[in-house]
Amino acid sequence: MSATDEAVRRAYWADVMEQGHEVVQKVLKFEVRECGEGFASLPDAAESAGIEMLFSTSKIAGELDRVFFMRESLVKDVMAVGRAMNDRGWILKIEDGFRSLQMQSQLVRKPEVFDVILKKCIWENGGEIPPVELVFRRAGVLVANLPKVGTHMSGSAIDVSVFRRDDGTEVWRGNPYLEMSERTPMRSPFVEPDALQNRLEITLMLETQGLIHFPFEFWHFNKDDAMGHLLTGNPAPARFGPVNWDPQTNRVTAVENPLNPLNPVPIIEQEIMAALQRAKTAMPHAAT
Repeated sequence: MSATDEAVRRAYWADVMEQGHEVVQKVLKFEVRECGEGFASLPDAAESAGIEMLFSTSKIAGELDRVFFMRESLVKDVMAVGRAMNDRGWILKIEDGFRSLQMQSQLVRKPEVFDVILKKCIWENGGEIPPVELVFRRAGVLVANLPKVGTHMSGSAIDVSVFRRDDGTEVWRGNPYLEMSERTPMRSPFVEPDALQNRLEITLMLETQGLIHFPFEFWHFNKDDAMGHLLTGNPAPARFGPVNWDPQTNRVTAVENPLNPLNPVPIIEQEIMAALQRAKTAMPHAAT
């Protein structure tokens, strides 16, 4: 990569991350009137409907299993997408569904995630260790460090990949889930034309059912929450906000302080130091 190309990429990354931060700030102010709707299982719904669908088997963080549940009224929309993809010769893979506050908080600190965010911030900052405020700001866009912003915590979002039914290969979008770089935004100019076309065709199939794409991640779709209303220009209060969910009773209760960071600045500062230590420890092995 030439110095000029890298400078262009760096400028794009910084600009698009600031756009994301502005969206986050608007979401924080958007009115939500939690409706109390319960959750339903995506795997159970797919099996009942005879829809071929895949579900990630990886852990979200540590030993925490992914939770393939979302709000009951949205499950039918996902099933409609899955059926349409099957008809096209594709299989919808759900990479992630509902996340509790604990899951989201751990995801922000997950080394495989946090280290990439920090590396990009160092790159953005010209190779120097960035101020903690910059990392905190970027984490707020890339991994939703605030409950009000994280639509997975509302049970109103899914992360997706798509595969072909005939040979099992992925419908390539330029990168696999989970990518964090200047190629991550849906319409990144650094993604190859055929990959961009795949992104847009997949997006159309989800948005036909009202699941709106998050512009800064090519895999994330959500509906009927503050983010979804904001991105579609719907001024009405959103009916889904961040909740605590009891799987035994299927009862949801609104998160008390949805504007409080899951990982405040001092925690992010600690994570920066831990990530730098991991990088330092790994350096000798890289030379062997």
